[in-house]
Amino acid sequence: MNGFTPPEARLDAILARHAELNAQLAGGLDGAAFARASRELASLAPVVDAIVAYRKAKDDLDGLVAVLEDGQSDSELRALAGEELPLARERLAATTQAMRLMLAPRDAADDGSAILEIRAGTGGDEAALFAGDLFAMYSRYAALKGWAVEPLSVSEGTVGGYKEIIAEVRGAGVFARLKFESGVHRVQRVPATEASGRIHTSAATVAVLPEAGEVDVEIAESDLRIETMRAGGAGGQHVNKTESAIRITHIPTGMVVHVQDERSQHRNRARAMSLLRARLLDAERTRKEAERAADRRSQVGSGDRSERIRTYNFPQGRVTDHRIGLTLYKLDDVLAGEALDELVDALAAARQAELLAAESGEA
Repeated sequence: MNGFTPPEARLDAILARHAELNAQLAGGLDGAAFARASRELASLAPVVDAIVAYRKAKDDLDGLVAVLEDGQSDSELRALAGEELPLARERLAATTQAMRLMLAPRDAADDGSAILEIRAGTGGDEAALFAGDLFAMYSRYAALKGWAVEPLSVSEGTVGGYKEIIAEVRGAGVFARLKFESGVHRVQRVPATEASGRIHTSAATVAVLPEAGEVDVEIAESDLRIETMRAGGAGGQHVNKTESAIRITHIPTGMVVHVQDERSQHRNRARAMSLLRARLLDAERTRKEAERAADRRSQVGSGDRSERIRTYNFPQGRVTDHRIGLTLYKLDDVLAGEALDELVDALAAARQAELLAAESGEA
């Protein structure tokens, strides 16, 4: 992997595509075509910068080598070239690595917002409380990042926490940071209701879906069955007397979404459509990823939501991510959202290394 450099033809194709998109936007595009071209151009800009830096470093090194190999070069010039050669090699190595990282397969949804779904798993009331702890952790993390968190659907637990909570997390780069959180989170602690002090194990499932716009997922109105109903509160009581809750069924897939958080039926319908698009996009992404992965499993986990990915052990004050074998003895800081980046950064680095290995044919 260390010696792998993308072929020049691929770099030329990226630069040509960048120029083509600039020309298209300058020529005038409308609506969805403009949005798609703008997003692609923005995603290519840092890649193009990396390619330009790499090629300049390569040209600089080639120039120094040419001077040193030219027997007729001025001796003073050759001595100067010899002094600059080590630094030029370091610059080329650094720009090559930066370019390779930029060229590693990247998730198109990374820059956007996300839908966060947390559901209590095994463990009854304690699982619901843990689901509440996880939502609080992500809410604090979002606040530190300057993101906005807005619940779409809430089903509260009988003693606190949530049986299920679905929220929209809006901001730049949300999906890139939260996508590694999908999976089963396990907690080991003594419940407040446990008189004997025994440690219980319970779990909650987290799903992070890229938020999809109308440009990303087109849904025909004829493919939808839309029902209205009264919004129900905890314990089954009605929280209002108007039929503001919305349930939408996507007939071709049988997928159902239900939103009741707002008093406004119009607002709930918009939120339900946003959630439906996200789930449809996620299903398509999962299908394509399965095709690409074929017989190999991702180094940082399959992303399967039935897979246990992390354990929060309260007696030991530790958090262990099982995909990369990383343990942090700073449970309180992780739950406060302050140390979550340490886990996310390590997972992102592992994923990047795996993608680069695949790119060089070593995976």
